[in-house]
Amino acid sequence: MSRLPADDPLELVHAVMHAYRSRQYRVLRDGAHDITHMESKALGFFARHPGATQTDLVAHSGRDKGQTARLVAGLRERGLLAAEPDAADRRSLRLSLTADGEAVQALLAAQARKLSKAAVGGFSKDERDQVAALLRRMLANLDGA
Repeated sequence: MSRLPADDPLELVHAVMHAYRSRQYRVLRDGAHDITHMESKALGFFARHPGATQTDLVAHSGRDKGQTARLVAGLRERGLLAAEPDAADRRSLRLSLTADGEAVQALLAAQARKLSKAAVGGFSKDERDQVAALLRRMLANLDGA
C-alpha cells in the first residue's frame, strides 16, 4: 500500500514527478519508439537548439562525454537525429531532429500538456498561480543553498 509523504514538501514534489514521468514515458515505451528518459531529454534539447553539437549537449546536461556520445549515436542509428558537419569545423557535427524525431518530440510535448492539465485538474487559477509561485520559491531557496 502506497503512503504519501504528507509532511515533506520535497518528497511530495518527488512523488508528483515520479507519477508524471511514469505516465509521460509510458506513451513512448508502448508506442513505435522505446524512448528512455535521457533520450527524451536529448530530443527536447535538440528540438529547442537545432544545429547544436554533442559538446553543447554535454555542457547543458552535465553528463559525461562517453555517455552522451552513446546516447547521440543511438538516436542517430534509430533515425531520430540527423548530423551535418559544421561548416567552420568539419570535425564537429551539428545535430537536429529528423522527421521521426520531430514526431516523437511532438508526442512527448502533447503528453506533457495533457498531464500538466490533469495534475492541476480542479484547481482554480489562483491555486495554480500559488503552486507555481511556491515552487519557484523552493527552487530559488535551493539555488541559494
